[in-house]
Amino acid sequence: MFLPSVAEQLFQDIQKAYQETSQIPDDLLIALKFVFGPCALQALDLVDQQSVTCLSSPSGRKAFQVMGGSGCLYTCFVSCHYCPCPAFAYTVLRRNEGPLCKHILAVYLCQATAATQQESVSDQQMSALLSGTAAQ
Repeated sequence: MFLPSVAEQLFQDIQKAYQETSQIPDDLLIALKFVFGPCALQALDLVDQQSVTCLSSPSGRKAFQVMGGSGCLYTCFVSCHYCPCPAFAYTVLRRNEGPLCKHILAVYLCQATAATQQESVSDQQMSALLSGTAAQ
């Protein structure tokens, strides 16, 4: 994982609190906003809308599809910390203003709260996704 240790700890704290109360406490929401800035609220909105789907193949590969607020479907690869959205390219890669975009943050939050939709795909479908040839 490419996240700073403070972010990793924050996700662990969110996961623990969510398992106990089925909610993210206010202090962790404030910490989330402090660490990730404005994309934190946008990511939480994506989580609330159940916009994250984990695609898994029989070979064990995983990718996440996130339906963005504009209706675009983004295939995110958390294992290599990548999202094809314009905000990731500009804010994260070009300007180095943050560690991730709202789509990848939504994936991490869904993993912490067990709110990820699950879908099985064939190895051929996963290969098409990985090579960028899948119709989206």
